[in-house]
Amino acid sequence: MPHRCLSSLELTAAPMEGLTTVVFRKIHAEFFGAADRYYLPFVTPTIEPRFTERQMRELSPQANAGIKAIPQLLTRRAEDFLWAAHALAELGYDEVNLNLGCPAGTVVAKGKGAGFLGDPIGLREFFDRIFAEVLPIKVSVKTRLGLKNPEEFPGLVELYNLYPISRLIVHPRIKTDLYKGDARREVLLTELPNIKPALGYNGDIVTLSDLCSCAQNFSGAPGGLVELMVGRALMADPALFRKARGKEPAGRDEILAFHNALFDAYAALFGSRKNAMMRMKEYWFFQLNLFGENDEISALQKSAKELFRTREIDQFQRCIRSIIDSYALLSETRYGWRKTL
Repeated sequence: MPHRCLSSLELTAAPMEGLTTVVFRKIHAEFFGAADRYYLPFVTPTIEPRFTERQMRELSPQANAGIKAIPQLLTRRAEDFLWAAHALAELGYDEVNLNLGCPAGTVVAKGKGAGFLGDPIGLREFFDRIFAEVLPIKVSVKTRLGLKNPEEFPGLVELYNLYPISRLIVHPRIKTDLYKGDARREVLLTELPNIKPALGYNGDIVTLSDLCSCAQNFSGAPGGLVELMVGRALMADPALFRKARGKEPAGRDEILAFHNALFDAYAALFGSRKNAMMRMKEYWFFQLNLFGENDEISALQKSAKELFRTREIDQFQRCIRSIIDSYALLSETRYGWRKTL
């Protein structure tokens, strides 16, 4: 049975560029059961009103058959958002998510993502424009607390409350935090009674206990808490949502089979097992945190160095198998990717 505190919530996969691709979504759903939603890594619409062939590999209905996929758009131009929203509706999507959270310097420099939060007048004009139309698709928003200061958040909430946003997903950091330090949950808790749209929470959810504590702490929003979104921890522990539904954690053989299936699928997509190996190393940066008791960490770190250093596919596969066979498989992943401010 699902954990009682989570039974009414959607458990969703955050968009992570290069990681939560169509390859991951399909194979994760097959092995561990689908997330309630997979948010697609952002697409940047341009003045030319059509999606590229590369974008369509992620957006096509065939690519996402059998799962709930939510496309995400990154733009500050209302005109580009509108044509893309209409095009997505024609593809069969019923919701599009606006990215107001990406903190990458190249994105923010163009006033997009978290950079758009520093222009509340422009953001209001953007929302006025897109919601002036009767759209055939719901619009949700993923936001940070602000660009430079968490004190920006109350003003942003006032702005969001003016519009029929289907849900507001909050990552409680500011742009300059990037993904470092602890999420500023106290800022969200203070402002919680004022948030009118249905609420989603994202940030520093690593374990089953974190899911439950967030479900309890953020349930007081007037529009209700409707989802908990997880990114890096789902890469580390792909069975996290399955455990939240009261089912079994990942097993060693299952992790190995999942790895092999991902590796083979990326090799087919890229036409190169060496390129696929580089992508798999990105997953294992997180998944290593599901292995090794405290007294094994030093040895595990040495194994990890060998894993990331190798350029040979056979050696890479031997390293993976050795890690899976040699170290304790943890019931909950460590927060091994945390960085201080």
